[in-house]
Amino acid sequence: MQRKLLLYLLIISIGVIFIARLFYLQIFEDKHRKNPLNNSVVTTKYIYPDRGYIYDRNRKLIVANQSSYDVMVIPKDVETLDTLEFCNLLKITKQDFIKKYIRAKNYSPRIPSIFLAQLAKEDYAYLQEKMYKYKGFYIQQRFLRQYPNNTSANVLGYLSEADERLLKKDKSYNLGELFGYQGVEKEYEAILRGKKGVNFIQKNRFNREIGAYKDGIYDTLPIPGKNISLTLDIELQQYAERLMYNKRGGIVAIEPSSGEILALVSTPSYNPDMLVGRKRSRNSVLLFNDTIKQPMLDRALQAQYPPGSPFKVINALIALQEGVITPDSPFFCYRGYRYAGRIMKCHCGIVGSPITLDRGIYKSCNSYFANVYRRIIEKQLSPSEGINVWSNHVKSFGLGNFLGYDLPAGQKGLIPDSKVYKRMYPNGGWRAVTTISNAIGQGEILTTPIQLANMTAAIANRGFYYTPHILKKINDSIITNEKFTKPKYTTIDAKHFEPVIEGLFNVFELGTGRSSKVNGIEICGKTGTAENFKRINGERVQFTDHSIFIAFAPKDNPKIAIAVFVENGYWGARWAAPITSLMIEKYINGFIGKSARRQNAEKKMLTQGLEEEYSKQLEIENYIAKKEK
Repeated sequence: MQRKLLLYLLIISIGVIFIARLFYLQIFEDKHRKNPLNNSVVTTKYIYPDRGYIYDRNRKLIVANQSSYDVMVIPKDVETLDTLEFCNLLKITKQDFIKKYIRAKNYSPRIPSIFLAQLAKEDYAYLQEKMYKYKGFYIQQRFLRQYPNNTSANVLGYLSEADERLLKKDKSYNLGELFGYQGVEKEYEAILRGKKGVNFIQKNRFNREIGAYKDGIYDTLPIPGKNISLTLDIELQQYAERLMYNKRGGIVAIEPSSGEILALVSTPSYNPDMLVGRKRSRNSVLLFNDTIKQPMLDRALQAQYPPGSPFKVINALIALQEGVITPDSPFFCYRGYRYAGRIMKCHCGIVGSPITLDRGIYKSCNSYFANVYRRIIEKQLSPSEGINVWSNHVKSFGLGNFLGYDLPAGQKGLIPDSKVYKRMYPNGGWRAVTTISNAIGQGEILTTPIQLANMTAAIANRGFYYTPHILKKINDSIITNEKFTKPKYTTIDAKHFEPVIEGLFNVFELGTGRSSKVNGIEICGKTGTAENFKRINGERVQFTDHSIFIAFAPKDNPKIAIAVFVENGYWGARWAAPITSLMIEKYINGFIGKSARRQNAEKKMLTQGLEEEYSKQLEIENYIAKKEK
């Protein structure tokens, strides 16, 4: 009896397990359900969404869309065709046909992929009439980018086609689908992209479409990408690009009260329309292979330069914070600063008279700041401790590291500390005068234009800054990311900024920036000239100095902070200072003054460049390279 009962229980238990498993598979598990993709008489067609539009801070359109047409292929549906005729229609070779077909088949025999992207509009209508002859091929509409203003290529980036490497990382893309490759397009790809829809089309046994599969119950509609507004002022951006006519360098302008990037310019640049459509591949080769002008290098974010004299302002603030000087501490200059049997030359023109902070800034005296820097380092017990204290103060201004802005490109720059000098001098023996070039923004220091613009914003704010950023709105929603709305404080007390800012104001009133003064606007700034060295075949060669300028305005409640680098531009007052003051005047007043002085300054920047200087440098580089061979 017990054995019979046990047998019944075993049979019932096994039955319950089978029933439960069958119930789970049919109700909860979806992998065995009928998938339209597994149906041999169903074709999948994707519907690509509108990519989000891009606007500037004032809702002016920067990037829109235009219709494009791709030849798609589903390899399993392809039947015997006249290959030569088909290739002639598509204007490709037979070898191209074979290569594209194999690529599509390896990707998936059943899923459609792009066979030939971005048909010319004049070819589309004619080809559409012929497609019925070529089973497995069809034409798909999608959208390409359109640039109403042909500006800001370095900021916007461009779209590229998804390849096998991307597909391994992200299964939501199909082969040949467009995605953001650089700039804003890359950084905000997930927001701009949208979500593609899908239609499942049923076919009969003759491979002819007969309607939606299952009345379209599996079909989905595309979801358009979201529009975004950038922090850029596109009129200021375009004006800055024009001012950099035939010049190489970078410009970054920031709103100090928010960290919003108002302009981000890199020159030489390119027309963003060059990387749209079928001409993209050809043009990208030309642009990326241009190793002389380097139009694909974003100099505003990636080029690393010695900051030159604008860096003296940071040394002044550190010295005040460390208590090694006061605004009235006097130093003397005798056409340079002498140390260890050497001389750091100076052109301030003040010989044998006491120089205090204000005058040291607006006359840009090298001797004054060499003394200041040496006092900072020698306050500590050892040069290592001194340089580390100095380095930490400098880094609090956002120098020597990525700022955390929302663009994918960038370089860290370099603010040296004791580790750097221990590597340079493994046997020791280095001291303050060994690193004295740091006093005037030379030596081992490297910065990017965006770092200097951010440093200027921190000075304008009297000791804090907001992380620079380019995104302002998604659709109509203002960005409230704490990363960009929470202030970051420097290590310098607010009280120390006022005497330094007074010196920066006097740069335009009494000093090196007098010729770029704008009546009616209180501008605070600092000219800079940075030595320009390049190593060629192991030889360190000096070329014409870079022209640099930093500024903010107005003096109180500043609206704009800016940094300008002009490669091979001689001294700061020659090119960078006029460009800076013109941009500030344009942004604050909306126009350039009618005086002959201002009109002439604008005309010169808009019409004169440095091509002759760049050609001369290239000749020297080529000569040295050949000589070494």
